[in-house]
Amino acid sequence: MDLGLQGRTAFISGSTQGIGYAVASALTAEDVRVTLNGRDAGRVEAAVERLRREHPGSEPRGLVADFADPAQVEGLLGALGPVDILVNNVGLFGLADFEAVDDDEWGRYFEVNVMSGVRLSRHLLGGMLERGWGRVLFISSESGVNVPADMIHYGVTKAAMLALANGLAKRTRGTAVTVNTVLGGPTYSDGVAATVEAIAAAQSIPADAMKEAIIGQNRTSLLERFIAPDEIAHLVAYLASPLASATNGAALRADGGVLTGML
Repeated sequence: MDLGLQGRTAFISGSTQGIGYAVASALTAEDVRVTLNGRDAGRVEAAVERLRREHPGSEPRGLVADFADPAQVEGLLGALGPVDILVNNVGLFGLADFEAVDDDEWGRYFEVNVMSGVRLSRHLLGGMLERGWGRVLFISSESGVNVPADMIHYGVTKAAMLALANGLAKRTRGTAVTVNTVLGGPTYSDGVAATVEAIAAAQSIPADAMKEAIIGQNRTSLLERFIAPDEIAHLVAYLASPLASATNGAALRADGGVLTGML
């Protein structure tokens, strides 16, 4: 399906693997020139080469920056150039007791999960408005709506992303620029896969059995399996396209039915 994105440019933060890479691949398939991002130069280079192999003729590039370091982010912004589609995907994730998360860790989560979107949007949204077209997308989580007790620090930052996107959307009134949020559900990204495999190895059980046990604990899941990164990426690609021109200021679910509310 032609989404009408040929010739557009995109930047996806945190995109050397998982959902970020899947989004980069989906957009590249629509003839978007993407810029990948990661903290490690070797992994960024490998992801760029992988994208070129998977999409012959494409011209992706990579920018290295750790979004926990404002100085590195400043350097990235200076090298970025005009962007039509911004996907705020980078994020930290982890289980922890509320009492065990100190101020420094709270600050690190906000720096990466929230301030990354603040800094990128502040830098790029004005250019989109001036050029008369653009897309800003936040990859949030159902945990930002139904905050888990064992990852409150994560859920709060994902809720803050929702609030940020809601406010930014109001700045696009009467334009062809939109700002939307995707609420992802339990996704079998590379990071999650590594965690599941480590837990399975520690308990001497197959990784597939551990996957089923984990998702089985989520009684509200209608999908009853982990979501694939590509399934999130398909929704992002649609929202990035002109076909989604009437969708603005929205939080759309790709959560597998985990959230139980009607809205």
